Amino acid sequence: MSDKQLPNKDDQNQDQSGSSSIVQKIQQLGQSSVPTAPDSNIHVLSVIGQIEGHVQLPPQNKTTKYEHLIPQIIAIEQNPKIEGVIVLLNTVGGDVEAGLALSEMLASLSKPTVSIVLGGGHSIGVPIATSANYSFIAPTATMTIHPVRLTGLVIGVPQTFEYIDKMQERVIQFVTEHSDIKEEKFKELMFDKGNLTRDIGTNVIGTDAVEYGLIDAIGGVKEAMEKLNDLIKENKDGEETMLQ
Repeated sequence: MSDKQLPNKDDQNQDQSGSSSIVQKIQQLGQSSVPTAPDSNIHVLSVIGQIEGHVQLPPQNKTTKYEHLIPQIIAIEQNPKIEGVIVLLNTVGGDVEAGLALSEMLASLSKPTVSIVLGGGHSIGVPIATSANYSFIAPTATMTIHPVRLTGLVIGVPQTFEYIDKMQERVIQFVTEHSDIKEEKFKELMFDKGNLTRDIGTNVIGTDAVEYGLIDAIGGVKEAMEKLNDLIKENKDGEETMLQ
């Protein structure tokens, strides 16, 4: 008889159920569990591709579904083990109201947050980047600032343009309240006619975004982690002072 043990049926069943649960998670949520350090106190939230709102985008589009991020943000707030959040952005923008909803939720978290713009943080990605307590942008990353647009059939009545204008004001107000950029400068970049080839607006590169006060600093993962750990320490010290 061979010394090798035959595979246990229970072990095989556990392996199969484990792999099938991962497949189901990918199919339903568009993600699998991200490898993290044991007992990590930092949660990574990624906003990749186009931000999908109330309308489902074609399957070939790389999207971040806002209905997947909202429960994650609630879970972050409720989980005592999570002490800080890193928000990774490489997005072309997307649904304005969905993006604003995510921005407001991130800004209202009681736990420290740091954002990093990698590649691009365009359009409605701008408010999401500024919603963090501190923001970084890679030197080669860009952010496109342009007016709010509606795609498809638009009813040409004054109320429609009024609605777009109010939505635009919400975006401007949020960005100026959560960053150091002046409202006049942000509007100037938004309505610039000579910067983009086929559109109104401005493409802002990393160093310029920091110079304008839109983003706090140039940096990547290392700088973001260092800053977040500092904010977590400050948060803990503040809580201890309140308890004394």
